[in-house]
Amino acid sequence: MSWRRRGYAALIHLGSSLLVAALAAYLVFGLWYPPPYSELSGGTELFFLLVSVDAIVGPLLTFAVFDRAKPAAVLRRDLATIVALQLAAMGYGVHTMAVARPVVLAFEVDRFRVVAAQAVLEQELPQALAGLRDISWTGPRLRNTRTPSDAEKADAVMLAMAGADLGMRPSFWLPWDDAARAAARRAAKPAAELAQRGGSEAAALARAAAEAGRPLDQLGYVPILGRRSDWVTLLDRTSGDLLGYAPVNGF
Repeated sequence: MSWRRRGYAALIHLGSSLLVAALAAYLVFGLWYPPPYSELSGGTELFFLLVSVDAIVGPLLTFAVFDRAKPAAVLRRDLATIVALQLAAMGYGVHTMAVARPVVLAFEVDRFRVVAAQAVLEQELPQALAGLRDISWTGPRLRNTRTPSDAEKADAVMLAMAGADLGMRPSFWLPWDDAARAAARRAAKPAAELAQRGGSEAAALARAAAEAGRPLDQLGYVPILGRRSDWVTLLDRTSGDLLGYAPVNGF
């Protein structure tokens, strides 16, 4: 038995695993969970749990089974089995992240809601306005939502109680246009007032304002409901344009 050969084989396997993990990270954080949604939707924790288990267990199994004394066919079979199991686990993890990816940032009267792909009522997609019937694969799309009509109110309340709020229902989606920006501007509260809490929240708001290139007193905030944490959007108080995000609970 050669511990050196086993260690070398495990290191090769580790390097290959890290390369696959890097490609998965580009897919996840570059396309599906762009900042700040990796934190708002829990993508960071889920991804690193997936990668840490997958990248560690595979090389450890290779270290355990690699033995040049085995017949070549048996060794190839053992290694192929490990790789197949590892790829299956990675595929399952990536699939889980795909269905949980954020696809819509919906404005609902006085708040934004991050909507995951699995939360969208896909049966309503044909009822959505033209141009709003797709489910994004490249980060969330901004959507406004309309108020239910009198005939729709009872159904809307029942579905909301079941967990399907307006932002999850394509039949209520509206484009992010001047009317949406005006509604968000009216709902926004002065960011400077939120900064009066002081401490880390004030510092986070100051950083976000600096990144937006605006003084804090020119910005308003609207809370965001995320899956893992609640943040705020920062809006221009004149135009209603969304300029940034801050990790501050705005409720």
